[in-house]
Amino acid sequence: MLRTALALTLVLAGPAAATQEYTLPTLFDVTDVAADDVLNIRAEPSASAKIIGTLAPDATHVEVVEERRGWARVNTAERSGWVSSRFLNYRVDVWEEGALPQGFRCFGTEPFWSLAAKGGSVTLARPGEDDVVQPATALSTGIFRLPTRAVVAGDMTLTATPQICTDGMSDRLYGLQALLVLRGQTPELMSGCCSIQP
Repeated sequence: MLRTALALTLVLAGPAAATQEYTLPTLFDVTDVAADDVLNIRAEPSASAKIIGTLAPDATHVEVVEERRGWARVNTAERSGWVSSRFLNYRVDVWEEGALPQGFRCFGTEPFWSLAAKGGSVTLARPGEDDVVQPATALSTGIFRLPTRAVVAGDMTLTATPQICTDGMSDRLYGLQALLVLRGQTPELMSGCCSIQP
């Protein structure tokens, strides 16, 4: 009897227990902060750490790139900091199958480049060159809410994978590492980071 109950418990709890609600990076809304208060962004994941910024009590679409012991890493100004996770509410509308979040954009340095998605197209910008706008297809792995994406647009392909990434120009940290392949007369491979903050 005990063996049957244990087996039934494992069968019932197995898939549900194994399914993670979200994978970072993703977006959250601030919750349970009084209307006349703010959510402090701290230099370290500690309530006694220095305050380096704030989020409004009604802030939405806050990008979280890392979590640690009840704290969530977010970007503010030109650096990253930590907010208490208990004041954040996870959004379920961020990573849709075969699509990109509304604020999806990637960028790199040495050489400088940026790629922004809007509607069904992407725009590639590089200093000293005309912007290239191409219809785009977003590909995903089929794994529920996994942020990994490939973007195929004309002669370019961008892959974005969950990994802490730095732009090399600020103290911000991002949750997606990007590789951009440009095919053409002289193929190029460029690296960078992506953000989903609208």
